[in-house]
Amino acid sequence: MINLKDIRDTARDMLTKGEVRAVIGWQQGSRGMAAEPVVITAPEQADSLVWNPTCYHNLSLYLVNDKKAQAHSKQKPTLPIAIIAKGCDARSTVVLMQENYFRRDEVYIIGVSCEGTGVVDEHKLAVALQGAQPTAAAFEGEDYVLTLADGSEKRLSAREVMADRCLECREPFPKENNLVLGEDKTGRSLEAPFAALARFEQKSEAERWDFWKHQFERCIRCFACRSVCPMCFCDECVVDSIEMKVVPATTAQEKADRVRWIERSATTADNFGYHMTRAMHLAGRCIDCGECERVCPVNIPLRLLNNKMEREARERFGYEPGASIGASSLVASFRDDDPNAFIR
Repeated sequence: MINLKDIRDTARDMLTKGEVRAVIGWQQGSRGMAAEPVVITAPEQADSLVWNPTCYHNLSLYLVNDKKAQAHSKQKPTLPIAIIAKGCDARSTVVLMQENYFRRDEVYIIGVSCEGTGVVDEHKLAVALQGAQPTAAAFEGEDYVLTLADGSEKRLSAREVMADRCLECREPFPKENNLVLGEDKTGRSLEAPFAALARFEQKSEAERWDFWKHQFERCIRCFACRSVCPMCFCDECVVDSIEMKVVPATTAQEKADRVRWIERSATTADNFGYHMTRAMHLAGRCIDCGECERVCPVNIPLRLLNNKMEREARERFGYEPGASIGASSLVASFRDDDPNAFIR
């Protein structure tokens, strides 16, 4: 089991020695028991770091934000930035390095192994607690120990309330790291990879179409899924045409004639276009951190879409996103033995 003191001491020591300019981790949030991302820059701030079942955020997003802030300020730091990374965080960091978003020496990865307990799913937890309000959560073996608002404790099997992505996770151990804490429990057998997708695909084609039509009718196009995804780092998105500068002299006709692949309006047709385009852009890049689904305010199961693309990459091309920094990205590689039966 990972000792929280080891995480704090590691961060404090690196900042004290001036080995990194900041550490990205989690701290106790202001919304109940849930942790929230934090960037600490001073040794004394290390005591605010936490590690518990609510550390579900993919912190590699903040590496992207840091890089954009550097570009905006036109400053190039001389020290790397450190990130406390679960297995999925580390894999998405590798994908970003594969795409040359930043170099390996610009990031110091403090790996934390999930050790078979993953992170909690808030919806499952609410059902399990039947209205009781938790104020704190901690790991204890393969259980979560929750402190409730009345001061009592409740122990739940991690498997009972764990996020589906953690149940299916094949890499709970961050293989790419500078330093790692916790045991390597890769190979655990909770649920088979893509189990949720397999259950969904038992539906008929007509049932699946009706399911997604209903889901996309509910989408409000808030773009929370895009905002939380580390792989959506483009300065200009296909749904945000910003190339044309609108000035007082710009005519209504010029505005109407600008290229727009997908409208921003939350119509079912445009929602289909947006989500399908985003899923395609994540092919071979999504590492199944599940953040898009977690933050969706209307609970659209977006993970199913991304899982479909991930499984296609794995089964057709033997490709695992985030497996190796030195490997080419899926869409940038070609092998003579690649299957091409789908080409018409």
